[in-house]
Amino acid sequence: MGKLVTEMLKGTLEGIVLAVLARRPAYGYEITAWLRDQGFADIAEGTVYALLVRVERHGLVDVAKVASEKGPPRKVYSLNADGRDYLDDFWKTWGFLSERLEQLRQGDK
Repeated sequence: MGKLVTEMLKGTLEGIVLAVLARRPAYGYEITAWLRDQGFADIAEGTVYALLVRVERHGLVDVAKVASEKGPPRKVYSLNADGRDYLDDFWKTWGFLSERLEQLRQGDK
């Protein structure tokens, strides 16, 4: 099931990360650790960082540099208004797809 989960996550990971940021601001390692705690064990930290760069470039998050006791400042990401709109669309689309897939699984038309 691991490879199938990985393939399916490719299309949804952006929404998942934005949903994490809707709860509270976080930096990349915190997001990765939270995802792993929730059972997404196969998500590489580099994947999350690349995704954060992309959502920042698309203007869905705000970024603040916060001093760190160890090493350089951390980039803390927070969901902004455009990100919340995108996340709302993500959940609507997810609901639509979930319903269609459940109908297909149950054999309904």
